[in-house]
Amino acid sequence: MRRDYNIYTMRPLLFRTLILLALLGLIAAPAFLTARADIRRAAVNFDVENYSLAAAQYEHAARLMFWRADLWEAAGLSAFAGGDMPEAARLLTRASNLSAQGWATLAQAHYQLGQVDDAAHALERGLSEYGPTAQLYYGQFLIYNAQGNAAQETLALKNYLNFAPEDAAAHYRFGLLLSLSVPDRAIFELLTAAQLNADYDPAAQTMRTALNLAFVEPDESRRLVISGRGLGLVQEWLLAHEAFLRATKADSQNAEAWAWLGEANQHLGQDGRAELETAEALAPFSSNVRALFGLYWKRQNEPARALAEFQWAALIQPENPAMQAALGDAYAFAGDLPPALAAYQRATQLTPQDAAYWRALATFCAQYGYQVFDVGLPAAQQVLALEAGTAASHDLLGWVYLAADLPVAAEVSLLAALRTDPDFASAHLHMGMVYLKRADWLNARKHLERALELATGTPIGEAAARLLAEYFP
Repeated sequence: MRRDYNIYTMRPLLFRTLILLALLGLIAAPAFLTARADIRRAAVNFDVENYSLAAAQYEHAARLMFWRADLWEAAGLSAFAGGDMPEAARLLTRASNLSAQGWATLAQAHYQLGQVDDAAHALERGLSEYGPTAQLYYGQFLIYNAQGNAAQETLALKNYLNFAPEDAAAHYRFGLLLSLSVPDRAIFELLTAAQLNADYDPAAQTMRTALNLAFVEPDESRRLVISGRGLGLVQEWLLAHEAFLRATKADSQNAEAWAWLGEANQHLGQDGRAELETAEALAPFSSNVRALFGLYWKRQNEPARALAEFQWAALIQPENPAMQAALGDAYAFAGDLPPALAAYQRATQLTPQDAAYWRALATFCAQYGYQVFDVGLPAAQQVLALEAGTAASHDLLGWVYLAADLPVAAEVSLLAALRTDPDFASAHLHMGMVYLKRADWLNARKHLERALELATGTPIGEAAARLLAEYFP
């Protein structure tokens, strides 16, 4: 009896509860429908790359459907796709949980905002929750690269390449990092990068030559200097600096290590003089040390002091063609052209089969308009004989013809250069100069603009820009 009474008496309460739920459903239904519509519209806007509107619509839906953490992530991914990093970070942080992609994207947003520690934390969360993924390891590589943590960057790249073995850029960077410690493995990675993408081949071959020499060097300090010089040749001056720094620590009396450390510092925006002075004090009769100090004074626009250093270097190694060419450059920089010409000619006499020194001699003559007929033209023709069929050799001869005021012959050589390589920026620059001399303004402008397009930010591009500004303001 008592049981029936309880059921009977509870019926009004149950009835009222059902009514309340029904009312809540009626109230919530429009919001639910609105959220569903927002999600549909957001997906459409994302597909048509209207990312900011998609992010706003996903966020609105997330506020209405508060139990859907994935909507906050969708909003953040939309903002990220639209390049709005602050908004992407805000929205992704709001999600109660994220996918592996969400954590990786949050890390990238923080990274773009300069919030490196927050980015690292996001990647750690992603790895702890989902385990290894290519995205998360790649994010770690970017973070450690930004922090200058070479050891952790190397490990992150190694892990990433397990997931992305076809990434040429990652193999290349991995090889550069390994060059500091494992030269033979570094060569393998660099050549793998070149096989995957031919654009990496010139740098890979340069590093291969340096690392082969480093591999057989028993002295650690000298080995690091060789590796660092290779890194400098491929313009990886931050890693080169690390190599030279390690070399000075391995042997504090290695003068060349100190001199190259000074050179690397200059490429990184520092002075470098203190390291060069240390090097010169340790080995005043080292031609390499003197030459590197000469480069320092040249950058400081001190031609007399630069010339003195290069004179020392050439005196110490009179049979070294590189020192003779450097001496020629120093004399030219100081405005003393006759001894400059003699030094360049001496370099070609020491190695008559090396096109590089004939090229330096011809370039000097063309650049300064000095002895162009008697010396410059034969030198350029010798380059063409030694490097037959290259765009660079035809371009050089065309430039020298132009300097000799032979525009017809210059055009023939430059056309040969452009047939060999239609995108050879220097040939476009010189062809533009030929047409300026002829007052053929249409073709002049076309070639100068092409040179600027191909070589923006380089001396060739800058020369093209100056001529365009002068003749076509």
